[in-house]
Amino acid sequence: MELKRTRHEKSRALFCEAQQYIPGGVNSPVRAFQSVGGTPRFMQSANGARITDADGRTYLDYICSWGPMVLGHNHPAVKAAVLQAVENGLSFGAATEAEVIMARLICDLVPSIDMVRMVNSGTEAVMSAIRAARGYTQKAKIIKFEGCYHGHFDALLVKAGSGVMTAGVPDSAGVPKGTAEDTLTAVYNDIDSVQKLFEDNKDKVAAVIIEPVAANMGVVLPEDGFLKQLREMCTANKALLIFDEVITGFRLGIDGAQGWFGVKPDLTTFGKIIGGGMPVGAYGGRRDVMQMIAPVGSVYQAGTLSGNPVAMAAGITQLKILRDNPEIYHRINSLGDRFYNELQKIAQQNGCTVNHIGSLGCLFFTDKPVTNYTSAKQADTARFARYFKKMLGDGVYLAPSQFEAMFLSYAHTDEDIDFTLQCANSFFEHENENDRLI
Repeated sequence: MELKRTRHEKSRALFCEAQQYIPGGVNSPVRAFQSVGGTPRFMQSANGARITDADGRTYLDYICSWGPMVLGHNHPAVKAAVLQAVENGLSFGAATEAEVIMARLICDLVPSIDMVRMVNSGTEAVMSAIRAARGYTQKAKIIKFEGCYHGHFDALLVKAGSGVMTAGVPDSAGVPKGTAEDTLTAVYNDIDSVQKLFEDNKDKVAAVIIEPVAANMGVVLPEDGFLKQLREMCTANKALLIFDEVITGFRLGIDGAQGWFGVKPDLTTFGKIIGGGMPVGAYGGRRDVMQMIAPVGSVYQAGTLSGNPVAMAAGITQLKILRDNPEIYHRINSLGDRFYNELQKIAQQNGCTVNHIGSLGCLFFTDKPVTNYTSAKQADTARFARYFKKMLGDGVYLAPSQFEAMFLSYAHTDEDIDFTLQCANSFFEHENENDRLI
């Protein structure tokens, strides 16, 4: 018992100190464990499917740095590319060949992309894509969906998912009302709600932005035909369709969710995987739209660190590995099907449900189908918190929020899946017992 109380002494000490210098002790809110309780783990290393904290305890990792570690942590080829790039310098503030290679690679892999601009985060990619859409259409209004999170961009922090949803904060303080007055909110999987917004704002909508698979209110899949109807509606109303593929891009397949569902957006935002774990983002799409971007066009966007050579080296290496080895997607998607289907069997017997697509999934603590923001909010977050603590105590590292996704990597094994299922089953078998100390 004493060992359990002191096991995470260093993480506790670091968290205590961090709170003196960093708001909430963390640099991204969900890391604070506020919705699950307990002390956040401060990590020091990772390899393959495992991550190790400052106290030396190793966990089986289902966060995968929130998605980008599709090959597993510290992949030797990606690591070697980064070390080689570092030898040449960390940043130049000037154009490099690596940026050209990355841009060509993305354009070759994703049919909807004719041109692409590198940025430094998914938030920046979304902000820039929205600006480009407004500049191209000469319209102001944007349609987004309840529960879809597109970064902490002022205009889109309206009924956002992810950490905002976990904290129970519908909007953010510090965002002027005028900033979001041109943001219209529709219901995910409800095409009629989109149609009504177009009708009520005729010839005023510049774009519709959506996570083609919503992954920030848990994981919510588009219903059959929903994305295709959205595509048709945008075309009919002369509005651009923007896919936020910061999470799904290069994870579901080499051409992302748009390839999976056979729907071609006008603009796409990327992040996560294209940096191989380094901070990076990108937005791209139709040539006529992208040529609105400065210095060619009148839509201004810039970034000193955009196209950073170290980030480009990591991303290029990872994308080429994924391109040249299609068995990787077959493996992780098959593993995902097995894992989430078996987890669903356990969940159904215990008043829960599982949504998943490929290697991306979520266990919801509700027995009702989860198809949108409203149904996602029915999940029992207190029950999830107990589940999270039990799994963490057993050495399984999940996202500390009911409303985040689980990610599998190529480094996960069948044995890892078996172990995780055993831990989940154990939780439900002993759910009414006292919470264990971790």
